[in-house]
Amino acid sequence: MQSPPRSGARLRGYAIAAAAVIAVLIVAGRITGLLVDWLWFASIGYAGVFWTVLATRALLFAAAFAVSAAVIGASGLIAHRYARMPVPLHVATAQSRDRLEIVGELAGLMAPRIPWRTSIAAAAVVVGLIIATSQMSNWDIALRYLHQVPYGERDPVFSRDIGFYLFSLPAWLAFKNWLLQLLFCSTLIAGVVYAVRGDIAFDGPHRGLGPAAAAHGSALLGLFFLLKTWSYWLDRFLLLYDDNGVVVGAGYADVHVELPVLWMLAGLAAASSIALLANVRWRSYRLPMAAAVVVFGASFLFAVIYPALFERFYVKPSELELEAPYIAHNIALTREAYGLARIEVKPFAAEEGLNLAALQANRATIDNIRLWDVQPLMDTYAQLQEIRTYYKFFAVDIDRYRLDAGYRQVMLSARELEPAMLPDNAQTWVNLHLLFTHGNGVVMSPVTEKSTEGLPSFYLQDIPPTANGGPPIREPRIYFGEGGRGYVIVNGSMPEFDYPQGKNNVYTTYSGRDGVAIGGTARRSLFAWQYDDPNILLSGYLTNQSRILLHRNIQDRVRTIAPFLALDHDPYLVVSGGRLFWMQDAYTTSHWFPYAQPGIADGANYIRNAVKVVVDAYNGTVDFYISDSADPLLRTYQRIFPGLFKPMAAMPPDLRQHIRYPEDLFQIQAQLYRAYHMDAPEVFYNREDLWQFPRGLAGIDGANAAAPMAPYYMIMSLPGEPRAEFVLMLPMVPSQRENMIAWLAARCDPPDYGKLVVYAFPKDKLVYGPFQIEARIQQNTEISQQISLWNQMGSRVIRGHLLVVPIGNSILYVSPLYLRAASGQLPELKRVIAAYGDRVVMEETLGEALAALFKEAAPAAPGAVSVQGSADARASEALAHYNRAIERLKAGDWAGFGAELDALRPLLEALGVGQGGQRK
Repeated sequence: MQSPPRSGARLRGYAIAAAAVIAVLIVAGRITGLLVDWLWFASIGYAGVFWTVLATRALLFAAAFAVSAAVIGASGLIAHRYARMPVPLHVATAQSRDRLEIVGELAGLMAPRIPWRTSIAAAAVVVGLIIATSQMSNWDIALRYLHQVPYGERDPVFSRDIGFYLFSLPAWLAFKNWLLQLLFCSTLIAGVVYAVRGDIAFDGPHRGLGPAAAAHGSALLGLFFLLKTWSYWLDRFLLLYDDNGVVVGAGYADVHVELPVLWMLAGLAAASSIALLANVRWRSYRLPMAAAVVVFGASFLFAVIYPALFERFYVKPSELELEAPYIAHNIALTREAYGLARIEVKPFAAEEGLNLAALQANRATIDNIRLWDVQPLMDTYAQLQEIRTYYKFFAVDIDRYRLDAGYRQVMLSARELEPAMLPDNAQTWVNLHLLFTHGNGVVMSPVTEKSTEGLPSFYLQDIPPTANGGPPIREPRIYFGEGGRGYVIVNGSMPEFDYPQGKNNVYTTYSGRDGVAIGGTARRSLFAWQYDDPNILLSGYLTNQSRILLHRNIQDRVRTIAPFLALDHDPYLVVSGGRLFWMQDAYTTSHWFPYAQPGIADGANYIRNAVKVVVDAYNGTVDFYISDSADPLLRTYQRIFPGLFKPMAAMPPDLRQHIRYPEDLFQIQAQLYRAYHMDAPEVFYNREDLWQFPRGLAGIDGANAAAPMAPYYMIMSLPGEPRAEFVLMLPMVPSQRENMIAWLAARCDPPDYGKLVVYAFPKDKLVYGPFQIEARIQQNTEISQQISLWNQMGSRVIRGHLLVVPIGNSILYVSPLYLRAASGQLPELKRVIAAYGDRVVMEETLGEALAALFKEAAPAAPGAVSVQGSADARASEALAHYNRAIERLKAGDWAGFGAELDALRPLLEALGVGQGGQRK
């Protein structure tokens, strides 16, 4: 008869032991994770960042846990102290007796022989731990609040500095939500105690609330309405993020109805709070019910029904007139939040005076028209330059370099190691973590050139990389890149694979700065536990000099150090001083800019490209450089993490030559500028001048026809500027139309980096948009017939993206055309399509296309009018120079082309003078 109790005790013992083991494992995992993070942060010189974040999270956890556990425990103990004793079973009704027996059985199963105070304290600790853990994620909000800087501009409704919305308001809302959590849990614990003790009953002789439960409930409800008072006060500021379909931010109804209603509700909630706290003594049932009905009924009536009726019957009939001032607020503050207010607008004449002489004067632009699209070039790189199956090109980057050939736009890609592409039987632990540790080299090619077979020319190629007009590379090894998801261990007894050489391999040993020492048994045990990999502990290849390289993916590396920064999707590789570096654009963002239109993927409505991050591909060093020193968010983070950010002047000058305006930011700004270039509320309300991105055809047979154009980089001379520069640009067309109306450019070269310019076309002139040019290309019988013929001969035609190329005050259109065998993966650049005005041509090279496009009639021989005897000779010589100029242009010999034009000019001038003199 004693066996069942012993068996139950034994099971409870096993359960407690299992729970203890699980808790120990969880705590051990957290501790080892912190140790590994600390070792890594210390190894790269950012231990201060680690300790700042850890200390803030620990303080938030400790404070939230201490207060939460104390308040919840106090609420439960008060309920236990003043609750009446359970009703004896012999005096209870049968129904209540059944209820009490069930409660007693449940209580016995849940906590046998555990005192009430211990049970309440344990519950308070558990709930406090849960609440405190959830508050740790608010470390960023807390630090920004404590170290905030003023923005310097005020909102138009409350006249508060915008810094209040960026830093203080999120902190206050987080604090309020924590208090509401705390109050809810305190109420729940007290309710459970009162229910079990019989102070809350729904049947039997003691149905209803006992005196203690009524008093306690009144106090908690009073505190709730006190919190609601503060909540209504905070809700006033949230009106500045409202969206009524016309205005983002507070509109007419918000300011004239919602705002007074919130003040009224705050007053009602405050009065209800006072009354309910007084009800602790009176213990009336009617007062809490009346307070709840008054506050929540008034909230529904005056905060939901009345504003909706006001909006529908008063605002809507006169919407433009009433909302105009608030639309103006939305326009001004959205332009401020996204940096649109700094965009300079300039006229663009869109003339049609482009000729061969103008092309010669803009050789820097012509020499850098991009004929290679990213995907075809990526496929070509993969076929020609991956060398081995375990190498991979993850992305193709676009940049510019000053080379012997001049200022050149290039496309380049890092040859990284992809262990997953090793044969299955070669994916051993030794190969993945000790032997194959790094990629090797870079492929670089000019954007315009091609070989006679239609393949790209190479400035940099092969392993080890050889330079053919490109920058030399002394250290080609890539330990940190866009791949690199796992850890590797270097400086072991086994040398690392470097690159293949014929039938043999070349090996190397890492001599860079990065890595956490892992040679000792304690360190090896720590990392083996953390990564659940006993091979780290058992391997005989590790030595006392061994180091483990972590966070080798560059974006993961940057996010681990600075999780408060948003990253551009496209880090790009830079060759500088014979070494390889990754340039990563980083943004500060916020969801709390008042009156600003949300325009970012995560709903944020403020962005600045505040930081340029440079990562050494070999050493793994990470440097954060300030690119927008005026950004208040970045200035706040500088206070939080002193020493993390460096001034832009500290970046090596050669690297500074490669900073570029980031694509993601430009895309966001261009998307918003489609509407927010309209600064008049009436025009904005009617969407009279809404722009959109043009459409373009690209891909196999133009299959993805509906894709909007993406921004693209190019080297060009902006109108009125003396030199060619690297810009990021995008054409714009009117909404529901295809003709081009403007183009937006972001300047990338110092000292004009970051300046945005919109070149607006005359509204009374038709300028063909990209999709209209695409239609003209498809309607050209010679081009369409040639494409159809190729598609029938076992090849696939790949249409490249159409580029709009401003030259002087004119617009040139260029599009590459690739051929790929139906069963092959090697696209070849076979034709170049060019369009200008009403003409469309397709030739083998860009030079030939331009020559055909701008072919002019030869100088006319003398007609019926008699001229001097030497005129015929001059005309013949001029024609010869012209023909040679065309040949030089087709061959891409710009020097020869310019020389022939220079020789042609005096002959034409002489002919003009001679004819004029004869006619006199």
